[in-house]
Amino acid sequence: MPDDRLIALADRLQATCLARGLTVATAESCTGGLVGHALTSIPGASSYYLGGLITYADALKRDLAGVPAEVLETHGAVSAQVAIAMAEGVRDRIGADVAVSVTGVAGPDGGTGSKPVGLTYVGIADGHGSDVRRYRWVGDRASNQLDSALAVLELAIERVGA
Repeated sequence: MPDDRLIALADRLQATCLARGLTVATAESCTGGLVGHALTSIPGASSYYLGGLITYADALKRDLAGVPAEVLETHGAVSAQVAIAMAEGVRDRIGADVAVSVTGVAGPDGGTGSKPVGLTYVGIADGHGSDVRRYRWVGDRASNQLDSALAVLELAIERVGA
């Protein structure tokens, strides 16, 4: 079972989406499906959550989520541009009203000077456009993944007006 904070946010998102008739899709990288797991832990999730992609590899970001190869090459997988492209791509491909995405460096390794461990981008796309948030977590791998998943759900709740 996911963290209680994730469950509370997932429950809140579900209630708002059901009340407003909105559907949701996810595209996850560094969280490895934690957001989707939280959403589907709430009974009735199939009424609004259409599904998601775990696009850990760049090739899957490109081939499944529709991130243009030139965006990946120019900005790298951990970037605002890729987070937005992931959200827009999964929204278009799955046909959801709202789509969220997350890409980052969970750690403990894999970071660089310009993209340190803990750097995470959370994206969202809906009929009103797209947005992205940048975070820099300072915990271990598990806490960075949890903080990223919480940020995804918080952004979704903010966007749907819960």
